Amino acid sequence: MKRRVVITGLGVAAPNAIGIDKFEKALRNGVSGIKFHQVLKDLNFSCQIGGKPPVNQEIVDQYFTPLQQKGLNSSGLLYGVIAGVDAWKDAMLPVSSEEGPDWNSGIIFGTGILGVDKFREAIHLIDAGKTRRLGSTSVIQTMASGISAYLGGMLGCGNQVTTNSSACTTGTEAIIMGYDRILSGKAERMLVGSCSDDGPYVWGGFDAMRILPGNYNNNPEAASRPMSATATGFVPGSGAGALVLESLESALARGAIIYAEVLGGAVNSGGQRSGGSMTAANNDAVQRCITDALNSSGIEPNKIDYINGHLTATTRDATEIKNWTTALGRSGKDFPIINSLKGMTGHCLSASGSIESVATILQIKNQFVFENMNCEDTHAEIAGLISPQSIPKQTIETEINIAAKASFGFGDVNAVTIFKRYNN
Repeated sequence: MKRRVVITGLGVAAPNAIGIDKFEKALRNGVSGIKFHQVLKDLNFSCQIGGKPPVNQEIVDQYFTPLQQKGLNSSGLLYGVIAGVDAWKDAMLPVSSEEGPDWNSGIIFGTGILGVDKFREAIHLIDAGKTRRLGSTSVIQTMASGISAYLGGMLGCGNQVTTNSSACTTGTEAIIMGYDRILSGKAERMLVGSCSDDGPYVWGGFDAMRILPGNYNNNPEAASRPMSATATGFVPGSGAGALVLESLESALARGAIIYAEVLGGAVNSGGQRSGGSMTAANNDAVQRCITDALNSSGIEPNKIDYINGHLTATTRDATEIKNWTTALGRSGKDFPIINSLKGMTGHCLSASGSIESVATILQIKNQFVFENMNCEDTHAEIAGLISPQSIPKQTIETEINIAAKASFGFGDVNAVTIFKRYNN
């Protein structure tokens, strides 16, 4: 009999809020975390806005000792630790003692680029002949697996501890990887999630590609416009999201609070063929990924109540909706409710899938759907495919039993996860 996998802990460091309670309040109230950043203007960026979690020194002191803070210069690592530790504590899991690790608990925590600012600091010191001043933490802050290694040591996890990296699909892929490990019986619990650095050295490449909006620098909160006719590109964001996945048997045995159930998911690649490229998805692959996710979950397309889309506020939004209508065989008034978190947070890159999954789980648990910010003027092509009722313009209370979360990333890679409201 197939093992059941549930979600027992959540953590988030998003541009519009840190912590689950504040994040849910931000979702319900349509709070934007997109701000103007003077440093981007000083560096002559076209897009001078972005989303960064509101971390202050008081918050840093809650997660890192003074010794750990010495030389700490990796925003992604910082956000990942906050989200990961919060999810672990939210699941009411103990931190393993120094006597031995927890062999049944593991970590899959992804990232795209980690420690860019630390790299920059290291390059300047090395070029100046001051290598000895790098400090002992420069390696762990700049290696991709630094985030999973850091969390593994803090939490004492003795099962698989690793990092995945698949551009914007990273967080959603990590969930599926953790789910598969529990399903196979190789672990009882997996802390999964992803994080992303922020700042000019991460966002500069996207600005150079001219795919960021440069005409909203004086009106940052209106800049990210998923599914809108006036969308002009995605706003860069950052942060981290984390989920504790656990076998149902383990969760019930210890009396854990259960947020939702993971039914299954799928990952694939379009091979950068048939219209797919480094920056655009192969539509056949996207549709296949959706269908495979449903099949792995044992769910019929007409059972999907809600979709949390990738929807980045680019010209690809209409194509994404078209792919959903084709894969589900549903359109017009028959199409599920769909929204995009990116109107509030911007596109958090490798952290997007995990942050948006946390948002999806909160909506399932508490039976609401947050508004599609800045989508008062729905794109005509999208309006021709699905009804206005599928694109809520304000937060609504509604029944969600089964939800799909999708992420589509650079390199023509895709991931779709299916979540379900937990029922005994």
